[in-house]
Amino acid sequence: MFTGIIEATGEITGLEQVGGDLRAEITSDALDFSDVAIGDSICVSGVCLTVVTLAGNSFTVDISNETVSLTSFATLKTGARVNLEKAMQPSSRFGGHIVSGHVDGLAELVSRKTDGRSERLDFKAPAQLKKYIAAKGSVCLEGISLTVNAVTGDHFGVNIIPHTAQVTTFGELKPGDRVNLEVDIISRYLERMVTGDAENTEPCVTMDQLVRCGFADSPGNKK
Repeated sequence: MFTGIIEATGEITGLEQVGGDLRAEITSDALDFSDVAIGDSICVSGVCLTVVTLAGNSFTVDISNETVSLTSFATLKTGARVNLEKAMQPSSRFGGHIVSGHVDGLAELVSRKTDGRSERLDFKAPAQLKKYIAAKGSVCLEGISLTVNAVTGDHFGVNIIPHTAQVTTFGELKPGDRVNLEVDIISRYLERMVTGDAENTEPCVTMDQLVRCGFADSPGNKK
C-alpha cells in the first residue's frame, strides 16, 4: 500500500524480454535503499512492482503482459525517468490517499496552463473510468496523489505546485502524453456495494441509505 507521495525519481537503465514478460532495471541515486529487500514492493510511476534483484542503487522488477497492456510501460524506453515510492510502514505519515499501485488505465494530458506559480493540468480519462472521478476527490497519476479540481464529462483538472513539478516527472509532461491512472479505491468498493453482483442482485448499500446518512444528495437536490 502507498500514499502517492513521491520519494524520488529514478531512471530506466535496462529493459529486456524474459520468458515472454518484461524485466526492467531501475536506478536511483536519490532513493534510500537501506530498508529495501528482495520481495519488497515499490511503486514505479503508479505501478506496484516487486523487487526481484537489488544491487547498490539499482533494482530490477518483472512486469507481466497484463501490466504492460494497461499501463504506459507498453512504451517504456531505456533512459526514461520514473516516479518512485516505497511501500508504507505503519509509522509513516499518511500524506496522500490510499494507493494500491494497481493501475486502472491511461489518462491523456490535454493541456497545461500557468496559474500563479502553479499549473492547471487538464486530463481526459478513459470512458469506462470517468464515473469514478469526482470533484475534490483523489486520483493517482504516475504514482502521484492529486486532488481533482473539477470534472466535465470525461475531462478532469488537477493543480500542480512547483515542488511537484520539480521532484516528479510531471515537469516533463506535454499535451498528448498518456499517464498511468488509478482511481480512488473507495469508489470501486462503493460501486460494488451499491450495484450488487450477478449472483446476488440485492445491493449491500442503497442510494436512499447514502442520502439519509449524508453521503450523497437526493436526485432532486443537486447542487
